[in-house]
Amino acid sequence: MEPRKVTVNDRMQQGYVYWLTELAGQNFDPEFKPELTPGELLALGVFGGKYMTDCVEEFPAEWFKHARLNAECHNPALNFFGVNASKPLRYWREKGWIHPDDPRGWFQWYCRYYNGRRGEDDARQIKRWKAMTRHIAQIKKNCPPGNLYCRRKQRQALLHWAYDSRKM
Repeated sequence: MEPRKVTVNDRMQQGYVYWLTELAGQNFDPEFKPELTPGELLALGVFGGKYMTDCVEEFPAEWFKHARLNAECHNPALNFFGVNASKPLRYWREKGWIHPDDPRGWFQWYCRYYNGRRGEDDARQIKRWKAMTRHIAQIKKNCPPGNLYCRRKQRQALLHWAYDSRKM
């Protein structure tokens, strides 16, 4: 694949440049196996619909065709499980979990990784993604199979991290 340059100009980044060096949705790290694509996540409803409303130019248009978005405010009713499972961005910054290349956090990293960007933060983000499996174990231990109303906040958090708890 011929590397493709992407220049970002949105509310959080001006003139940020990165390169797509892999085909979209391919050649992931062998330990990284997300169950949902960024487009599927946006269509299901994540981050109260507020996330990435100013980024539509950066990503494939089909991701936003059925996205549940609200440019005005965070609205948990737009989330698939109808609950708020997000911490404010300042919380993530205080914890030191935000890399300067991806000021919106993990999901922004995932969208760019999915599209073909590879970079210095990949191993850390994949490690964080893998750590979410503790929530899967809790749902399996405490919820009857197929009961999507059990532990909705944990299920929504898993959805944010591309795990599909609807199958449990």
